[in-house]
Amino acid sequence: MSLFQRSYFRTLLMYGFHFLVWFLCVKGIKDTQCGFKLLTREAASRTFSSLHIERWAFDVELLYIAQFFKIPIAEIAVNWTEIEGSKLVPFWSWLQMGKDLLFIRLRYLTGAWKLEQTRKMN
Repeated sequence: MSLFQRSYFRTLLMYGFHFLVWFLCVKGIKDTQCGFKLLTREAASRTFSSLHIERWAFDVELLYIAQFFKIPIAEIAVNWTEIEGSKLVPFWSWLQMGKDLLFIRLRYLTGAWKLEQTRKMN
């Protein structure tokens, strides 16, 4: 979760994206994109080795995998300031991330991407 100031348009896209994340992939996380992801060595090895998404929505797949393996997740707010000149083009990036969310959901659901539960995490 982050504390931020955004334009109205970006705020609208953000809420739409958060809904899609909740609906398709990850429950119980308010903000999947902003903030830091801190993992133990074992959790990092387990999650990052299973990633398929290499674009902006990789965070969502990372959290999807963490939830699958029952790796504890906690949100801590960070201060976030948008800087002009961002590489993120709001509308087109939103479409790409939406497509990635569909890929995450459908490919794990159909078995095209698999996660193997071989051992319990501490």
